[in-house]
Amino acid sequence: MYNFTVSDMTCGHCASTIEKAVKNTDPACEIKIDVAARTVQVETACSAQDIADAIKLAGYTGTLAA
Repeated sequence: MYNFTVSDMTCGHCASTIEKAVKNTDPACEIKIDVAARTVQVETACSAQDIADAIKLAGYTGTLAA
């Protein structure tokens, strides 16, 4: 599971856009988004970089949390 901080995610529309982008990368992934905490958790077979790239292509800055 990867945990990302997405500091520029501020609303439900942002979350929906990010979820769609991640699902396009891995349709079988499980994703949990907390807009208030600005976090995205992804259970996926893809690499963290693939998910980070998907978030970036959606227009957001995803930083992998330690």
